[in-house]
Amino acid sequence: MNTATLDNDTIVAIASGAGPGGIGVVRLSGSRAESIALTLSQRRSLTPRVAHYSQFVDNNLNPIDDGILLFFPAPGSFTGEDVVECQIHGSRMTLSQLVAACVDLGARQARPGEFSERAFIHDKIDLVQAEAIADLINAQTSAAARQARASLTGEFSEVIKTLAEEMVALRVFIEAAIDFPEEEIDFLSDGKVLERLTSVCQKTKDILAIATQGKLYQEGATVVLAGAPNAGKSSLLNVLAKEPIAIVTEHAGTTRDVLTARVNLNGIPVLLTDTAGLRETNDDVELEGVRRARFAIEDADLILHVIDDTVLNPDSDPLFFEGSYCTVFNKVDLSQRPAGATKNENGVSVAISTKTGDGIDALKNIITSLLGVSADAPSVFSARQRHLNVLNAVEEMLDGARVSFAQTGAGELLAEDLRRAHDELGQITGRLTTDDLLGEIFSSFCIGK
Repeated sequence: MNTATLDNDTIVAIASGAGPGGIGVVRLSGSRAESIALTLSQRRSLTPRVAHYSQFVDNNLNPIDDGILLFFPAPGSFTGEDVVECQIHGSRMTLSQLVAACVDLGARQARPGEFSERAFIHDKIDLVQAEAIADLINAQTSAAARQARASLTGEFSEVIKTLAEEMVALRVFIEAAIDFPEEEIDFLSDGKVLERLTSVCQKTKDILAIATQGKLYQEGATVVLAGAPNAGKSSLLNVLAKEPIAIVTEHAGTTRDVLTARVNLNGIPVLLTDTAGLRETNDDVELEGVRRARFAIEDADLILHVIDDTVLNPDSDPLFFEGSYCTVFNKVDLSQRPAGATKNENGVSVAISTKTGDGIDALKNIITSLLGVSADAPSVFSARQRHLNVLNAVEEMLDGARVSFAQTGAGELLAEDLRRAHDELGQITGRLTTDDLLGEIFSSFCIGK
């Protein structure tokens, strides 16, 4: 069993969605789950994993609803404890009545994520898989759902496990060489240790790159459309969102506020932000719009600098970008510039027409590429910022150890560096973790999950 804290309460919660539906589910987990279910259903016994059609009653034997009762005895359940699921009609009132009846019989209302937390504590899943449950529930695109499923089935965990095993194997090799110095071959100076350490460093970098993409698919990115008035920012927002969100007119300065739309760009959930045209103005309303535009630009993951390609001097736009940005030449149906992407020493630019749609697919590909998605990357699993923090720390430790060992050849120091990196890596799957970290992670889950 995991060393994290576990109470002995039997917990209950609604496990189905928040809105009304044809079917709703109430889930129980704990030592009293079976006895509570027997009282609710007025049954004498339950056959494991067999659907029992039952009438559920409250403590006063008043009928609540008819439905299906399923019993999953420990340890062969999701949480590793006795688990009962009651399937009734999806009325929030009826489901709440059933939960209240369970509480009257001795259960406790579950905290957010407590079912998944108990599954983790009973070693049914590791911490990455537990987080993948929430990621799968909250996935905004089909790509994000596939990657969350990959993590849930253990793909991310297996990669971390393999890396950890390589660290341990290298550490064992080094310590053996230290313990048996009388051997004729100096294993620490023959180049093999440094070669293996370099390989572990590279694999850590590769995993970090994949995890970075996984985080992007799960958490998305903010892309801001910026530029001079009448460059076509609002038209581009409408084209990418596939609906008329922004008002488009021939008059410059139509957009006075920040407009947003959530779009799916090649599987990445993107918050697309249209801003007021950036220019000098004495209009108080437009001035406030420009101020808000600059705040949006500062917070963006990527800026699309939209330029009217029919204007002779587009460089006069008062833009100063410090982050990642892409120049977008719009209205090429009028300027006759060839549509598509171009790369040069100044970065990347894309020529498009929001009127004809030319160059839009190229722009989508460039956006995802600049956000950090590689078209030829291996299969991606879902990841979170905390995973990236750990992997970055491990990469830094290993790089420092590699440089130090190359300079000094000190096996004792390298073995200690590998131990520290291995312990740090254990935070990802929960091999080494704290109750505070678990509380932070599981508190963000849905109740009933």
